[in-house]
Amino acid sequence: MTTPPANPNLLSGPPPTLLPSDATVAEAVASGAAAETIAARFPAASIGWALLAEEAIRDGRPVAAYAYARTGYHRGLDQLRRSGWKGHGPVPWSHEPNRGFLRALAALSRAAAEIDETDEAARCRQFLGDSDPAAVRELGLA
Repeated sequence: MTTPPANPNLLSGPPPTLLPSDATVAEAVASGAAAETIAARFPAASIGWALLAEEAIRDGRPVAAYAYARTGYHRGLDQLRRSGWKGHGPVPWSHEPNRGFLRALAALSRAAAEIDETDEAARCRQFLGDSDPAAVRELGLA
């Protein structure tokens, strides 16, 4: 039996959540497959939905972007929970498999802002920052 540390740091919070990698999904993204193809082939993966949302934002279709991003966000929450996430704690941008969820969350913030759902936009931006401040910078929401 392992003895716990004499003075555990109770303020350190939960450990980072690292989503499992899926080589097939990563290969599809790296190959440049269309976002729609990735989302249809791997509907449980956030990255396809995030890519669709980002395309819709670029194309000036904020309602479609919102729907795609929300789907990616919820798929990501499902994966995070299965990976031990308890509703808070770091989700590092540096861990490649986390990026689909983080990109969907950033796209949801952007799309919500574009349709004047300001509370949702702020909540998502805060969630992104709480997950990893580096993601906020990398995704241009700083």
